[in-house]
Amino acid sequence: MLVLAIDTSANASAALLESTDSTVTVAGSFTSSVGNDHSEVLSPAIESLLAQAGGRIPDAIAVGVGPGPFTGLRVGLATARTLGFVWGIGVHGVMSLDAVALDAVAQGPAGEFTVAIDARRKELYWARYDNTGVLVGGPYVTVAEELPAGPVYGAGGGLYAERLAAVGAEVVPGFESAHPGAVSLGTRAVRALASGQPLLGTEPLYLRESDAKVPAVMKGKLL
Repeated sequence: MLVLAIDTSANASAALLESTDSTVTVAGSFTSSVGNDHSEVLSPAIESLLAQAGGRIPDAIAVGVGPGPFTGLRVGLATARTLGFVWGIGVHGVMSLDAVALDAVAQGPAGEFTVAIDARRKELYWARYDNTGVLVGGPYVTVAEELPAGPVYGAGGGLYAERLAAVGAEVVPGFESAHPGAVSLGTRAVRALASGQPLLGTEPLYLRESDAKVPAVMKGKLL
């Protein structure tokens, strides 16, 4: 099974993963180093990945549904839905924080842990997992001081390390800049599909209203 994975909850990221029995192989991957170029780089990156794979059409698409900013999530979800429609294949949603959780589990956490990424407005998107990577709480969007004590994985922890330390939340070394990535997100989806576990739909997890506001003059015209 060939799966195209896409995540745009942080940087634009795409990957092609080949699944054979219980083995997942990365056929190719791309992650932008810039946080606001989703619409410019995502489609060319996917085209390049498919070309490297000999032009094969994937058997399924996995897409990160957030939480994340409105604009970034829309780009990834619109791309995934469009390609799924054109190719006639299934599009499966995965919570983006699950990608970081999968990487965290590889480090062997002793107990429950938190994954946190930047939500802007001086807040964090975060969720709680057990030591096997199963979601036990969230996702949420709050200030850093509302996170539970214990280990924190993800770029959100790196942003507010001192504030988290004040409430007993410790940023795990090596994960201070970790964002959700398509390789881990796709691996999470492939494993779920192989074992018959349910995945999400493609509704975005915005968790709050858009930063963009309708100008007062426009509101008057709309009314």
